[in-house]
Amino acid sequence: MTFGKILIAVDSEPVGAHAAEVGVELARAINAEVAFIYAIDTSTNTLGADTGVSPKQASDQAKLEGKRLLAGFRQRLALQPSALEFLEEGKPANEIVKAAVRWPADLIVIGSHGRRGVHRALVGSIAEGVMRNASCPVMVVRAKE
Repeated sequence: MTFGKILIAVDSEPVGAHAAEVGVELARAINAEVAFIYAIDTSTNTLGADTGVSPKQASDQAKLEGKRLLAGFRQRLALQPSALEFLEEGKPANEIVKAAVRWPADLIVIGSHGRRGVHRALVGSIAEGVMRNASCPVMVVRAKE
């Protein structure tokens, strides 16, 4: 099996940055193409709730922040201009899996806090959702301790 295309899921958490570093390092080592994905979680329909901001304004702001985040990763990791960026809205695990099929990725790299027990049950795990539904291998990068 070869990994010619690596999709790296990122977010604003340190574990997302660590996963991006690991994914890019792997891609460079095996000369693979890279794409980043950032998914805006709209599954709870709380964008702008209790802030006096309309859902449309909150969505627009979330997209702008997502674009900045992706650009920041591209710059910080000195990526080639050919590296793709996906900015999606929906349930993050679903959007990551769908993007991996559309691109099509040979490997997904995603970070995980490694939470256990009740906290994981309440918060859920995007990485777990990706692992359960992806049609390609998934590399889960644990948070630095």
